[in-house]
Amino acid sequence: MSRVGKKIISHPEKVKVEVKDGRVFVQGPKGSLERKFPDFLEVHLTPQGVQVKRKNELRSTREQHGLFRTLLMNMMVGVSQGFEKRLEIIGLGMKAQPEGEILKLTLGFTEPVHFRLPPTVQAKVEANTKITLSSPDKELLGSVAAMLRNLRLPEPYKGTGIKYHDEVIIRKVGKSVGAVGA
Repeated sequence: MSRVGKKIISHPEKVKVEVKDGRVFVQGPKGSLERKFPDFLEVHLTPQGVQVKRKNELRSTREQHGLFRTLLMNMMVGVSQGFEKRLEIIGLGMKAQPEGEILKLTLGFTEPVHFRLPPTVQAKVEANTKITLSSPDKELLGSVAAMLRNLRLPEPYKGTGIKYHDEVIIRKVGKSVGAVGA
């Protein structure tokens, strides 16, 4: 049995889990999430928590057993505590301004970029250059952060662009001027 998949997920008392019609519904103080689980897996509610079991021993089933258990655990953590991604904008004149569900980004293009955030993702901007995204859905949060970063990837010579807070940009050395008249 999968080492990760056989672990029981203990859920906080604030989180409500329901299994119905091949779907798992998780509800907590930060919101509610749902996910359809594959036919070859079963989700059982026990007094200790939630357990994911597989119906057969095929290789593909064993491969996805631990994955689905981790996705289910991320749903429970998301609705109880939430997830955060932090981005930084580096560059002269580059900044971000939240306007409701739209994030207005000035990234050195001729026009500002208006990025519409999904309903479950919230953005906070500090000092016009530090963006903090938060959401109960870890998967959606990661894809939104990646889309924002792809609007202006950090370039290796000056380091300008949008980067993750803990990302290290390896800088390249620019061209050096050779000896004149050699």
